[in-house]
Amino acid sequence: MTRTNIGDRHPAAYKTLISLSMQADQDATAAGVDPLLVELIRIRTSQINGCAFCLRMHTRDALAKGESPDRIAVLPAWTESAYFSETDRAALGLAEAITLVPDGHVSDADYAAAAEVLTADQVSAVSWLTIVMNAFNRVAITSRYHVGP
Repeated sequence: MTRTNIGDRHPAAYKTLISLSMQADQDATAAGVDPLLVELIRIRTSQINGCAFCLRMHTRDALAKGESPDRIAVLPAWTESAYFSETDRAALGLAEAITLVPDGHVSDADYAAAAEVLTADQVSAVSWLTIVMNAFNRVAITSRYHVGP
């Protein structure tokens, strides 16, 4: 069944989401969030949501920015790997908690773990990056964006 591309159908809403994403990027940069970590947050969020389109896009973006293929490969098991810094772990943990809100919202423990390592600006920036990525995942999944070679 062919799906309606909701971004094409309502381009003003989609452009607003793009604008929000660009602002989240700027805020992350201003907060000192590493650009590679930004892409890892996007990839991890997309992995959880099962968004093939965004996974392909942000994996390519991460590699182009110099991210290690090994870190991308073990990202689903980041808690078991020595590839990620304390900052990476704090950001990825918060991103997962935000993405998995149906599993118990963002718990005080998850938030506190992130806030122990990240500045308030970084907590906010990581949160916005994750929120925007979740929105893009839902647009691509709902519209069934084509993903193929």
